[in-house]
Amino acid sequence: MKIALDAMGGDNAPEVEVRGAVAAAKEFGIEVVLVGDEEKIRAELSSYMLKYKIKKLPISIVHASEVVTMNDSPTEAYKLKKDSSLIVAMRLVKEGKADAVISAGNTGAVMTHALFELGRIPNVARPAIAAFFPSLNGKCLVLDVGANSDNKPEHLLQFAVMGSVYLKYVGESANPRIGLLSVGEEEKKGNELTSKSAKMMKAAGLNFVGNVEGRDIVGDKADVIVCDGFVGNIVLKFAESVATRFFQILKVELQNSSIFIKFGAWLVKPVFRGLIKKTDYAEHGAAPLLGVDGQVFIGHGGSSVKAMMNAINTAAKSVTGKVNEHIKEEIAKLGVAENGSN
Repeated sequence: MKIALDAMGGDNAPEVEVRGAVAAAKEFGIEVVLVGDEEKIRAELSSYMLKYKIKKLPISIVHASEVVTMNDSPTEAYKLKKDSSLIVAMRLVKEGKADAVISAGNTGAVMTHALFELGRIPNVARPAIAAFFPSLNGKCLVLDVGANSDNKPEHLLQFAVMGSVYLKYVGESANPRIGLLSVGEEEKKGNELTSKSAKMMKAAGLNFVGNVEGRDIVGDKADVIVCDGFVGNIVLKFAESVATRFFQILKVELQNSSIFIKFGAWLVKPVFRGLIKKTDYAEHGAAPLLGVDGQVFIGHGGSSVKAMMNAINTAAKSVTGKVNEHIKEEIAKLGVAENGSN
């Protein structure tokens, strides 16, 4: 197995990508192909391995002379930067030289390059970005969290299938419960999109538990929660800000508290650590772009070394679990036309 890593995509590239690759190779034995400016990557890799006296790891480098920046137009970058680290990494997957690709770069560009280079899985109308959220008794997978702003009921049905498959073969949930994000639990509540989507999910024979509300994302009502990308992206950004701000506020409050409260906080420190771990995106490292005909993962621009290491491990689990093969099988059962305009 080989994971292609866009070594120039993140905010702190290539340092974080290189160190994350080293960590993943050491910890999990995963072979990583670093794609980007060979001179910069090799200098960082040699320096880091020398510092920690690492002699040999399953890491290779593929040179790419250009970089897609956060300010680049996704389509323009694809047309004009034919030797970018992103497009070269995608082509490694397309040519069978790598099994998955990870990039912490421009999300729109990752999606555009994935669709143009790899295409969609047969019968999939729209791809979806899936993200894990902490829940009462574990974690919940929410999709789409930003790939598509406008969707039809058929798209949400496919998201439900793809999310269920991903959680089954990567999240190790035998029969994931699927919920549809709406403004109320009752069937009559919601808009035309949710109403029609619910009917289709019921008819498809999925493990559909019905409508769920925003509060159920962190509850224990569903393992997979489906929504359109416009709503999903708002939920994602809000959740990330709440987790970050909560601990910042808590820190300020403790600084201004009495010695007794500080001592009490020290006693429950292990609990806080567990909560931080549950809400930390670095635990998964990257979100899968489901529906494209190749395993693609999108990381945060500000990813840490830990996030990059776990992103590589997450991608490897998806490859081992043959997620795309299972998605092809399950989507084919729906009988939805291949036309991407569906």
